[in-house]
Amino acid sequence: MKKADLPEGQPASELIDRKITELGDWRGETLSRMRELIKDADPDVVEEWKWMGTPVWSHDGIVCTGESYKGKVKLTFAKGASLKDPAKLFNSSLDGNMRRAIDILEGEEVESVAFKALISAAIDLNTSVAKAKAKAKPKRDK
Repeated sequence: MKKADLPEGQPASELIDRKITELGDWRGETLSRMRELIKDADPDVVEEWKWMGTPVWSHDGIVCTGESYKGKVKLTFAKGASLKDPAKLFNSSLDGNMRRAIDILEGEEVESVAFKALISAAIDLNTSVAKAKAKAKPKRDK
């Protein structure tokens, strides 16, 4: 999908639907399944469309992005390095100080309960950071 093909003001959810349809293969199916799991984990998650065609899911900050490449679907968690991952879903971008990612190859399945727990943990972290920032913000006199 080229930037010029994107109608102004089209909702992110529609752009993500379109991307999934245009992929038309296992990558679209995988991205669609992971999107459903994200929404199951947090019905209030906000879908966004950033960086010239990247689906982004946010709740008090970016939770994760969903990118598709020729040989994989990559879900990158913005603050993944700060999350506990007992199921060891993170398998990419493991050396960074902030992000962690899950690379999903054709035919692979991500365990849904563990994935939804990771989404919930990312949202909990974002929410706690947002609350701490709001609490630390000085109140101004009117």
